Amino acid sequence: MTIKIYNTLTRKKEAFHPIEPGKVKMYVCGPTVYNYIHIGNARPAIVFDTVRRYLEYKDYDVEYVLNFTDVDDKLIKAAKELGEEVPTIANRFIEAYKEDVGALGVKEADHHPRVTETMDDIIAFIQTLIDKGHAYSVDGDVYFKTRSFQHYGKLSHQSIDELRSGARIQIGEKKEDPLDFALWKQAKDGEISWQSPWGEGRPGWHIECSAMAKRYLGETIDIHAGGQDLTFPHHENEIAQSEAATGKSFANYWMHNGYINIDNEKMSKSLGNFVLAHDLIERHDPKVLRFFMLSVHYRNPINFSDALLESAKNSFDRIENVLVNLKHRKTSSLDLVADNQVWLDKITNMQHSFEMEMEDDFNTANAIAVIFDLVKEANTYLQESQTHTEVIEAFENTLNSWLKILGIQREEEALLDEEIEQLIEQRIEARKNKDFALADKIRDDLKERNIILEDTPQGTRWKRGL
Repeated sequence: MTIKIYNTLTRKKEAFHPIEPGKVKMYVCGPTVYNYIHIGNARPAIVFDTVRRYLEYKDYDVEYVLNFTDVDDKLIKAAKELGEEVPTIANRFIEAYKEDVGALGVKEADHHPRVTETMDDIIAFIQTLIDKGHAYSVDGDVYFKTRSFQHYGKLSHQSIDELRSGARIQIGEKKEDPLDFALWKQAKDGEISWQSPWGEGRPGWHIECSAMAKRYLGETIDIHAGGQDLTFPHHENEIAQSEAATGKSFANYWMHNGYINIDNEKMSKSLGNFVLAHDLIERHDPKVLRFFMLSVHYRNPINFSDALLESAKNSFDRIENVLVNLKHRKTSSLDLVADNQVWLDKITNMQHSFEMEMEDDFNTANAIAVIFDLVKEANTYLQESQTHTEVIEAFENTLNSWLKILGIQREEEALLDEEIEQLIEQRIEARKNKDFALADKIRDDLKERNIILEDTPQGTRWKRGL
């Protein structure tokens, strides 16, 4: 099978062929770190982490870059309002971002470049554009000459004339054409700034990603990804300035995830339906939040509501329960060699189905449907009077492999300490002696310690609560 990716640039699915066989260079636009991230920011973090995980599962060596915008208008405004320095605020919310997405199962990027740590590269990049006639300076500001790049609009599929009709020159801007965009902004009094050939100032938003991608991944990268809202103007401008500077294709595959709606309305601050990932993680199991995000194809909009999240929790519980049941049943399964080929073939066929869905533009929604097919088969097998270790382990290993790819696998639970093991044994003995008052008391005591007991026909099993 060949992985196919929907490429925003061509508006079609294309077979994935990286520049260098076996290696993938991937750049994902990260957050502007002036506050906690909202669930709209969390979605690309989860989606493209899953893409990375699947590529690694297929034995690709993925070099993954996710940047932090640690200086811009929003940060400067927040610094003034809070009476703090820009780097202080940026550092605080970079750590908050890492904590939040870490809880959501997102792996650390190989590189987390910051604008403030890439300033020399940014300035050199801008100077190259000036030298090649694609940019110009005016009184300390530098602008990209958009009409100098003949393919402008190719990502968003808009013509230069269509874009021209909606463009305006704002008060204070000195650009030659309304379509031109800022590469460098002259410093205002009291603002954080850096020295450059054009005077004190700071970078425009778009130039930073071009400079950071080039520094860490080279002039042409395999996959550039981000939210749908970044397609224009941010990614369009990245293409223009990068390809104008290097004369080479900037990224071969462009991936964009869809929006998030809240109770069927687009999430926005003005509507008051703005939801921070930080708050959700405090109230809900992060694994369930990630599972919910992956239950819809990444390019489609996703509707968020408490009811839908509760439904996702119930579905996720079904997956975890079958793992508990498999683990419990394995202790009484036979190790004898038996004719298990029918069951093993079923599992193998579902493995092929899972991979087929993931390789069709990383369709996690359909891949999750395959997971539930496996859960159903596992539950059917567990109803048999006698089970075999070989089949139990095949179910376990396959399911755990898929959950790891999706980033929703639980860490191996710690062994119960000796005291709790003794309490479970005492409760089992109390039930045998029909001392149900003692059995209930032990159960309640364990519940207070976050140990949940379940009495099944196969015996008592336990799990840790949230």
